Amino acid sequence: MSGKKYAAALSQVEKGRLYSLADAINLLKKIKFAKFDETVELTMVLGVDPRKADQLVRGTIVLPHGLGKSKRIAVIAAGDKQREAQEAGADEVGGDDLVEKIKGGYINFDAVIATPDMMKSVGTLGKILGPRGLMPNPKTGTVTMDVATAIRETKAGKVEFRVDKTGVIHVPVGKISFDGDKIAENARMLVDAVVKAKPSTAKGKYVKKVNIATTMSPGVLLDAAALGA
Repeated sequence: MSGKKYAAALSQVEKGRLYSLADAINLLKKIKFAKFDETVELTMVLGVDPRKADQLVRGTIVLPHGLGKSKRIAVIAAGDKQREAQEAGADEVGGDDLVEKIKGGYINFDAVIATPDMMKSVGTLGKILGPRGLMPNPKTGTVTMDVATAIRETKAGKVEFRVDKTGVIHVPVGKISFDGDKIAENARMLVDAVVKAKPSTAKGKYVKKVNIATTMSPGVLLDAAALGA
């Protein structure tokens, strides 16, 4: 049945057309058929070679309208920083005890923040947290002594973007139930951040294609030039 619904949705997307962001979001709202509140995801195909370290594109942004859900945050810290994390609203706080708990299979959180002094212990969780995209990293602001700010930003809708090995970035920019203008603002902020993160060594066309879709919908191609990409 869902195959028929997908085909019906796909038939309403004009092949070859480059949609404006507003038109694409309106179309996604019109063709949605899933019974749950789908995530809206932006996909950007970049003209970079991710195998080269100097062409990796990554960064973080706090989306102005968040992602529609508050992330569960685990903080791995010691001493006063544990109390600071609890006061800032962390859902799980601990030191080596939390590291051991995670080694035992406990992963009831969406983000992990750690203080630099705990990274020796946290480093042993690489094989568990790495594949899930949860490993704390100084470049994304999740290894820091300022745990309160990191918690606030993550709860507010901080997202990480990182080019994969095929040169593509996939990032959620909201829920389909959001007002269209809010999805658009989130999407534009992401595009701006990716454009600003262009490596100086990247040659040729940087943003080759931009596509927007919901969890279950077909993708809708966007006019990248109109987006400032």
